[in-house]
Amino acid sequence: MNSKVAILTSGGDAPGMNACIRAIVLVCERAGHDIVGYLHGYNGLLSQEYMTLDSRQVHNLAQRGGTILHSARCKPFKTDESGKLAAANLTALGIDTLFVIGGDGSFRGAAHLGKFWQGQIIGLPGTIDNDINGTDATIGYFTAIETAVQSVDKVRDTADAFERVFLVEVMGRHAGFLGLNGAIASASDYVILPELFESEEKTLKDILTQLNERREQRGNVSYIIVLAENLWPGGIADLASRLESLTETEVRPVILGHVQRGGSPVSQDRLLALKLGAYAATLTGSAVTGVMIGEQHGKPVQVPLEDTWKQRKPLDDLSVDTMTLLMNNRYA
Repeated sequence: MNSKVAILTSGGDAPGMNACIRAIVLVCERAGHDIVGYLHGYNGLLSQEYMTLDSRQVHNLAQRGGTILHSARCKPFKTDESGKLAAANLTALGIDTLFVIGGDGSFRGAAHLGKFWQGQIIGLPGTIDNDINGTDATIGYFTAIETAVQSVDKVRDTADAFERVFLVEVMGRHAGFLGLNGAIASASDYVILPELFESEEKTLKDILTQLNERREQRGNVSYIIVLAENLWPGGIADLASRLESLTETEVRPVILGHVQRGGSPVSQDRLLALKLGAYAATLTGSAVTGVMIGEQHGKPVQVPLEDTWKQRKPLDDLSVDTMTLLMNNRYA
């Protein structure tokens, strides 16, 4: 049976969202479904702002960063009135299936909508933070790591030239996946993550101890610290100031910011987005609803939307152990 399908991207944009849109459109179009894309996330759903999608619109789209549907946060969508309005708009347009590409906030919105709309709702994990429980990786995560690593590599050139300490702040205020794996891949010396942070005093002591050991071994050396955003109580400037006093060395803070969300998606993100989008599209018109489509151990999984945020996704033990061994290695 032919259906009418809608897609929206919500929350922070992530490289690979366009590839996911492309996969959904191509598979749905070949199955005979009509497709529309709501603009600006849930805001477009509330204002009935949409565009028709077909294979022409998604030609050569997989390699483009951002999202052609644009994205936004929508605080009003938390209310029952907004949920009812969105449901009425979907019904008026004759939508049978809604695909929501985004993070945990987007999935909360999708679950909220499900209280007022009886159509099919399927989520796809699009966030650079990789903090969605139930999937090994999220769309955009691998590109964000690559961006962080490239940035740290460039910072290190300057750090080596002046034998300075650099603080590099990456995104991931509630989850340390990006910081942890970015630090490992860039051979950073220390990383401060929300999952492992104990106290300011212990962190400062650990950094000073390690830095002094390396200075004893090799003299003045460059030293790179990766910090998850909004984790240090006084902010990155406060941490830089305190480290300067303790180390008697220039400490320069670098905030990567939204550059981590941009750029063409790397191959891992394109593959993940295309695989998840294509699989999700095959479920159009089925009884499957209220779930996120993720990937675990190379296979697609269907995870109830509420399970994606109810349990905090843990850092993988191997990455934590690897960083601990490298940070504590006197000859790293």
